[in-house]
Amino acid sequence: MTIAVFGNTFRPTILNIIEELFRFFNEKEVKLLLDKELFEYYINNKKSYINHQHFIDQDNFEADLALSIGGDGTFLNTAARIGSKNIPILGINTGRLGFLADVSGDELKNALHAIIENKISVEERTLLKIETSDGKSIKYPYVLNEISILKQDSSSMLSIIAYLNGEAIHSYHADGLIISTPTGSTAYSMSVGGPLMVPQAKNIILSPIASHSLTVRPLVVPDDWIIDLEVQTRSGCYQISLDGRTMVLEQEVKLRVSKGEYPIRVAKQLNHTFFDSLKSKLMWGLDKRN
Repeated sequence: MTIAVFGNTFRPTILNIIEELFRFFNEKEVKLLLDKELFEYYINNKKSYINHQHFIDQDNFEADLALSIGGDGTFLNTAARIGSKNIPILGINTGRLGFLADVSGDELKNALHAIIENKISVEERTLLKIETSDGKSIKYPYVLNEISILKQDSSSMLSIIAYLNGEAIHSYHADGLIISTPTGSTAYSMSVGGPLMVPQAKNIILSPIASHSLTVRPLVVPDDWIIDLEVQTRSGCYQISLDGRTMVLEQEVKLRVSKGEYPIRVAKQLNHTFFDSLKSKLMWGLDKRN
């Protein structure tokens, strides 16, 4: 078995987790491929050489499983690195909330045994793809959580004209618009009042940010629909965020959002469910009367 390891090097706790991975997998005939940045961080801080290990320099690699060590942001970055490789990703949480990276520190040993014993379930998660009317190249134009259209260097609101399958449905006057997958329904979309959705749902969520109309609410549409967007702004430009990767576009540039050609495979321990995460992370359904 080969396992690719990616991680957030901003938290020193990752060093102890890497050491535990080495101790555990060295006896199991498992090869670890460390992301180059993570490899160098470990070597520089532990002052030791890792025998019989390899690091990932570019994205040309193969593995049976990927481990993402960090928070949900690290998991999203790992998903971008995995791309269309069809490698399941298991998230080990060293951050705060951890919906995607849901293996906590005290569950690490159980999770490692589950990997060896093949007691891991895999869920396929929908990606969204973005295209620009000017054909500008985007390094990785896919998102697992959301695409956000945001203001750029201006306090004035945006006007975002949205088309669904070619039909103009609304002109959003707001600070922005979030287009979310079901996986992203517990992220930015939720914070602006978007609905929660099970990750297996076949839908897309459109959630305005600080809408200037009380009658405008989040909208859920099928994930095989095409969404076209035209943005108007006083500053002449706007910002898009793709799972946290940002870029600035001229307002003449139109956007098209569609379902990605392939899914991302999310690995879970067999006893972990979406509703368990809702209850433990968000206190969903908590009745304080009890």
